[in-house]
Amino acid sequence: MKLACDLHIHSCLSPCGDALMTPNNIVGMAFIKQLDAIAVCDHNCARNLPAIKEVADMMNVLLLPGMELTTREEAHMLCYFRTVEECVAFGETIYAHLPPIPNREKFFGRQQVMNAQDEEIAVEERLLISALDLGFEECERLIHEASGLCVPAHINRGSNGVLNALGFLPESARYDALEISKKVAMPPMDLGNYRLLESSDAHYLENILEPVFHIDARERSVGAIFEAISGYST
Repeated sequence: MKLACDLHIHSCLSPCGDALMTPNNIVGMAFIKQLDAIAVCDHNCARNLPAIKEVADMMNVLLLPGMELTTREEAHMLCYFRTVEECVAFGETIYAHLPPIPNREKFFGRQQVMNAQDEEIAVEERLLISALDLGFEECERLIHEASGLCVPAHINRGSNGVLNALGFLPESARYDALEISKKVAMPPMDLGNYRLLESSDAHYLENILEPVFHIDARERSVGAIFEAISGYST
């Protein structure tokens, strides 16, 4: 079956995410736009996923748990997991590799941890958009060791797309899919059999996708979406 998805959205935990990107607002917008599934992928952190999952369950929107890592080379890499618990645990592993640079709220924005009532329960003090002390291949290895999916983010867009950050897609790493941006032309290259994901990378509610991108899955479940993404690269 075809499931309408937006698999790259930021919450107000990301310093670049708008303050209105709260659990209820994100899931509510996905519901209004008739999306079957979303993935909230904050920078180097997964602390808002439990609240978002609680709201998503109430509104019958599937949540594929994820994060967006910034590698040592400042290339962005998405990772997805089957459960929130797995993603939060991986987030703790990643946090240990994040430099202790304090966030400057006036410049980068507030990094809010929310509950399911959209109440701030904590503020992340370490700047989450900093580059990890892990290289591109190291991040890929850690993701797969934790049974996650590795998807280089917006590979053809911006300085943090791997094609701009590194100039090439490393062949030494293993990817489960590639995220591309239709806003920028893809350079001529062989993308093999990789599944190409098209997501919003939304930092504002209005940027969350309409139901224009679909995943073919065996059923309407997070597990089926996870399997469908991983299956395209085998």
